[in-house]
Amino acid sequence: MSHDARTAPGVQRATTIALLPGDGIGPEVTAAARRVLETVAQRFGRRFEFVEGLIGGAAIDAHGDPLPAATRELCERADAVLLGAVGGPKWSDPKASVRPEQGLLSLRKLLGVYANLRPVKPHPATLQHSAIKAEVLQGVDLVVVRELTGGSYFGRKERHADRAVDVCEYTVAEIERVARTAFRLARTRRGRVASVDKANVLETSRLWRETVTRVHREEFADVALEHQLVDSMAMHLIARPRDYDVILTENLFGDILTDEAAMLAGSMGLLPSAALGDGARGLFEPIHGSAPDIAGQGIANPIAAILSASMLLRHSLRLDDEADAIEAAVSSVLDAGASEATLRPRDLGGSATTHGVTDAVVSALDASCADAHRANVPPSGETRRDESAVVIEMRD
Repeated sequence: MSHDARTAPGVQRATTIALLPGDGIGPEVTAAARRVLETVAQRFGRRFEFVEGLIGGAAIDAHGDPLPAATRELCERADAVLLGAVGGPKWSDPKASVRPEQGLLSLRKLLGVYANLRPVKPHPATLQHSAIKAEVLQGVDLVVVRELTGGSYFGRKERHADRAVDVCEYTVAEIERVARTAFRLARTRRGRVASVDKANVLETSRLWRETVTRVHREEFADVALEHQLVDSMAMHLIARPRDYDVILTENLFGDILTDEAAMLAGSMGLLPSAALGDGARGLFEPIHGSAPDIAGQGIANPIAAILSASMLLRHSLRLDDEADAIEAAVSSVLDAGASEATLRPRDLGGSATTHGVTDAVVSALDASCADAHRANVPPSGETRRDESAVVIEMRD
C-alpha cells in the first residue's frame, strides 16, 4: 500500500488514518484532533478516511487483549496512526498478566517504529506557567530522539518470590538506526546532537556511546556531537535547556527525560510526539498519560493531541502546509489565552474546556484558510465536485 497522500492528477485517494482513542482522556483529545483534521481536509481539499480501533484497557475489557487482531489489521492498512492514551487505575494491578501498556509496546513493534521524536519549544504565552524561570526558557527549541524498541522495556523479564529481573539489551543495529535519525534531524536544525547514556556504569551504555561515536565519525562529521551521562543531563535540561538542539537517548532514559522536559513547556498537555521507522507510516500521540482523574469531565487540554495530528500530516503524509496551518492556529489560540482565561486550558490556569479550546483552534484555522478558500471558489453558476469530503468509517 502506498503511503503517499498525493496520487495521480485528477484522482485523489482517501488517506487512511487509524484512530486509537484508548483510555482515560484519550477519547476526548483524540476526538478534538480528529475534528481539526476534518477542518484541514475541508480547507485544503484533502480526503481523510478515519478507521477506529480499541487499544489498552478498553481493549482488555472488550477482548481480553490490549491490542486485538482487528486493531492490528486496521493499523497495518492505515497510512498513519493517531493514539490517545492507554492505562488507568482499573488495570494497574502489578500482578496482572495483561496490562494496557503492553498494547502500546506491541503496536510500536508491529509498525516497525523505533525513533520517538518529542519536540519541546515553549510558547512565549506559556512561559509563566512553567516552574522554570522565564529567562531560562526563552529561545528553547529542542527535540528528544528516544529509541523505542530496545532496552529494558523489551528485554527478558522474570518475577520470583524474592527478586525480579528486567534485562536491558541493545544491538549495534538498533543503536545505529536511531543515531542516524538524530543526526539527520540535526542537519535540518542547528547541527548539534547530545547523546545521553550511563557509560560509566552500564555495558549497554558503553556500546551505545561507541556506536554513536562511530556513526558520527563515519557518516555525520559535519554535525557537532557531545556525550552526556543521564544524571548530568537531567540537571542540564533544567539549568540550561537553551544549549541543546537534538538529544539522543535510549528507551528508559528518554521516557524519563521527556517527562522532565514537559516542565519546560509549562504542561504535558502541550507536547506532541511522533514514532517513526524506515517507512512513511508513523505512530503519533500526545506525551501525556490517560489522566483518569479528569477523564470524562471535558476539561482535558487537547493541544498535545492536536499538535500530534500536525506531526502526522508532516511526517507521514508529507503535508507541510497543512501542518504549518495547524501549528499557526494553535499558536494564535495560546496567544489569545494569555489574556483571556476562557481560551486558556485548565492546566495552564484558565477555564477553557476541551471543546472550547478545539473550537478556538478550528476558528483560527478557518480564519487563516479563508483567503485560500475564496481563491478556490469557482465562478458564479459553475459547480465543483467536492474532493475534501471526509469519509468516516468506524470499526470495533
